[in-house]
Amino acid sequence: MKLIIQIPCLNEAKTLKVALDALPRHIDGIDEIEYLIINDGSTDNTVEVAKEWGVNYVVSFVKNKGLAKGFIAGLDACLRNGADIIVNTDADNQYCGSDIEKLVRPILEHKAEIVIGERPIDDTPGFSPLKKKLQHLGSFVVRKASATDIPDAPSGFRAFSRDAAMHINVINNYTYTLETIVQAGRNSMAITSVPINTNPELRKSRLFSSMAGYIKKSILTIIRAYMMYRPLVFFSLIGLIPFTIGLVLAIRFIIYFSQGQGVGHIQSLILASTLMMLGFSTFIMGLQADIIAANRKILEDIQFRLRRIEAGEKSNEEILNDNRKN
Repeated sequence: MKLIIQIPCLNEAKTLKVALDALPRHIDGIDEIEYLIINDGSTDNTVEVAKEWGVNYVVSFVKNKGLAKGFIAGLDACLRNGADIIVNTDADNQYCGSDIEKLVRPILEHKAEIVIGERPIDDTPGFSPLKKKLQHLGSFVVRKASATDIPDAPSGFRAFSRDAAMHINVINNYTYTLETIVQAGRNSMAITSVPINTNPELRKSRLFSSMAGYIKKSILTIIRAYMMYRPLVFFSLIGLIPFTIGLVLAIRFIIYFSQGQGVGHIQSLILASTLMMLGFSTFIMGLQADIIAANRKILEDIQFRLRRIEAGEKSNEEILNDNRKN
């Protein structure tokens, strides 16, 4: 059983060694632990610090591509290098390295495919009261969108089984944290969380420049992910609003018309027809999006099989045929 711990890095020379020193060297049930960094266009000596420390692999981007792209590139590199379990943590030492054993334990015990580290948000000194409320609200929305019970959706401290990592896709360029939970929940992947501890801040978060920007990007990410995995429900709910208003106006016109007062309410009939047509058109858009979503699932399955081929793994059918031959 091989574990690779990956760390996305952007100009982390000052904090990287602290984070690396805290990582575990041995975990019961793990035969081999290796370390990988994703150099996301760093302009300082992050790579030199990592190599001097002794990381096994370095994935480098010439130009900064963002956290989501770096995360996926790290997963691909870990899979190519034979990881059975992949842990993602931060270079600023926000998460306690000793808690990695907690993260991988449910995967080792075959209880989960993805494990999210649950931070003590209310007891974290670095979080303002507003940020704490927004973290709870964001996690609540993600739970509803993903049909999971993950209490700390924005946490980047997480572990993936090899099979789960091969299924992961990230479309947005902002962050992987919210989208991957929605994807896992809607694809019925076994996902759970474990309580973890956090360390004092070594630097301010660089993921967002303002709280307003963070809220905006997070909302768009959640909506987009939900649209991808539940398009028919999403568009049906959107279309239901104008259709219902139009239906009410139509009933109102019929009542007036039955009373011989329909002439003065033709505008209501026109508006009702327009709103009902708009609602019905939105529903049709949902049907089309649902068909596209079905095709996307087929493409995801093809991508999964390609990743297995690239990793040198045999399919279940090939394993079954080999067993028959033997």
